[in-house]
Amino acid sequence: MIGLISGTSADGIDAAAVDVTRRPEGVNVRTLATLTSEFNPEQRGRVLDLCRHDAPLESVCAANVDVGEWFAAAARAAIEKAGRSSAEIDLIASHGQTIWHIPGHSTMQIGEAAVIAERTGLPVVSNFRARDMAAGGQGAPLVSYLDYLLFRDPARSRAAQNLGGIGNVTWIPANSAPGDVISFDTGPANMLIDGVAKLTSGRQRDDGGQIASRGRAHDRLLAELLADAYYGQPPPKTTGREKFGDTYARQIVDRGRSLKIKDEDLLATVTMLTARTIAEAYRRFLGKIDEVILSGGGVHNKTLVRMIGTELAPVQVRISSEYGLDADFKEAAAFAVFGALTAWGEPSNLPAATGARRPVILGDITF
Repeated sequence: MIGLISGTSADGIDAAAVDVTRRPEGVNVRTLATLTSEFNPEQRGRVLDLCRHDAPLESVCAANVDVGEWFAAAARAAIEKAGRSSAEIDLIASHGQTIWHIPGHSTMQIGEAAVIAERTGLPVVSNFRARDMAAGGQGAPLVSYLDYLLFRDPARSRAAQNLGGIGNVTWIPANSAPGDVISFDTGPANMLIDGVAKLTSGRQRDDGGQIASRGRAHDRLLAELLADAYYGQPPPKTTGREKFGDTYARQIVDRGRSLKIKDEDLLATVTMLTARTIAEAYRRFLGKIDEVILSGGGVHNKTLVRMIGTELAPVQVRISSEYGLDADFKEAAAFAVFGALTAWGEPSNLPAATGARRPVILGDITF
């Protein structure tokens, strides 16, 4: 299987070549190769321009095909890196690039599956979120089903926290059944930190959290940001760039300027916002937690990881790579697994996480 995704940070395509095999209680996943095909500035700017209320339909239509070409190239590169021929690949599972998400109603991912299938000669499973939403779900978070399959433990209650553009958590109580799991988006993560870093320093991101490490969270601004109604809204719930994207980052920077907050303190504040909203979400909505397992690009932000550890102490915080799952490629691997389940005719949503009325088989298959 080849799993493909570009997340809400819209910085490139993650690809994972994995072997997926059935077992009585779930699946086994073995990673063969991973890579990231980074977007160049023109590509990233083009994608982000589509994540706006006034994006022209012509631009959306054209980008759907062009992004499909980018995804096809990433799939071919992953097959080559895995040392396999196309004949040895069963199918490609492509999440695509989300450009808009209306929780509880509709969602749009671009990256035309027909283009990927034609360029690779392989069947493609795509459009994963739509069926869950048709069944009354939020269409997210879907990766929680992989968290359940991989991190369920007979004795320990775990929270699998992803730190992508948006933060999301999957709570897996000890010895749980699928219906016991709780999963939802905790709020902004890399998306907001990156947005503020770009506006204040001109950098694409705060690499390693270095800028934030030199600052101190501004109590007044942090309190204002924490007052957002999203954080108190009970799960299931999802959010994205339409709420916490570039417009929101600009509002925060403007507010920081009015309060005469230094750039490093502003970065520290939005980094702390991610850590604090994670901790408060756990206290509000989750039960006992013995261990937190982090994944996603945010694990490389040492300041963010340190803040999360402080906010959650004395709970142990670990990285998913300690369990053999590459923290940077969990979502790509997840969609590879979901593609396999679709091919087997098995559901791969988790109604307890998304709010769907029932388990459903996700995705469209393009041969």
